[in-house]
Amino acid sequence: MNRLVMFVCYFVLVSGLLFSAGLSASDEQKSVLVTGASSGIGRHLAETLAEAGHHVYAGARKDEDLAALNAIDNITAVRLDVTRQDEIDAVVALIEERGTGLYGLVNNAGIGDGGAIVDTPVDVQTLVYEVNVEGVYRVTKAFAPLVMAAKGRIATTGSIAGTVSWAGGSAYSGSKHWIEALTDALAGEMAPHGVQVSVIEPGNFQSRIRRSSVQRQQARMLEAGGEMTPEMEAEFAATEARELSYKEPDAVSDAFMHALFDDEPLRRYMVVPDAQEQAMTIRTKIEQLLQLNEWGPHSYSDEELISMFRTAVEADETE
Repeated sequence: MNRLVMFVCYFVLVSGLLFSAGLSASDEQKSVLVTGASSGIGRHLAETLAEAGHHVYAGARKDEDLAALNAIDNITAVRLDVTRQDEIDAVVALIEERGTGLYGLVNNAGIGDGGAIVDTPVDVQTLVYEVNVEGVYRVTKAFAPLVMAAKGRIATTGSIAGTVSWAGGSAYSGSKHWIEALTDALAGEMAPHGVQVSVIEPGNFQSRIRRSSVQRQQARMLEAGGEMTPEMEAEFAATEARELSYKEPDAVSDAFMHALFDDEPLRRYMVVPDAQEQAMTIRTKIEQLLQLNEWGPHSYSDEELISMFRTAVEADETE
């Protein structure tokens, strides 16, 4: 009888801890790796996951960021530059050593940079792709076996720039177009292993990506022997004011949480702060569809395109 009482008390205690941490009694604490967790979307998501009671391996590069992340309950900060294979391998070894497994991988680390093709050095384009493309590839390749073992989730931070591009935006937008392709290919590869794959495509939310881009551009100019001018200082101040005027990325974290834990995750989550960005992105997709259909003997009529669209909508509703 005493054992029964002790068991009931233990169950009530554990259940209370789970509910207070934001988990249901049927859930267990899951471990999720978030790259680029020092600021912006990555930091917001890491804190959201931790507050919900999950364990977060939060990737960062600087000592001060690692210390700040380690001070948060349920977060283990890990030194992780996604362009360095040795650091990636070290985090894999750490997770294996701790025995927590890895349910979720969030590829969030990324940078913004670039410019007009004829004016921008090749090494600038290379840097963007080393982080935004090769970095995502390296991390996914390294941690996928752990996620496969857990039959978990892989989610990547894309962007509406994966649909929309602009003059001077080929480097960044091109890297986010690649994320779209990666998502579809990886989803097919992971499906037999019970792993769901998603991409979250934010619009303009608060982060440091724009300020960091301006700082890199100015640093390159100074290294080449230039001097900081009032115009350059004004450019950074304007960029900072613009970034801080955007909404906090709460909606982006909500989309990640759905992708990671909902029973029916989506392949794509477009998360924008206003109707204007939604309309711009969808309109661009439609324009691209019409451009694809303009040439060749097998083009569809307007009526046939509308019929195909309705069929796709009906199929999606029945899934």
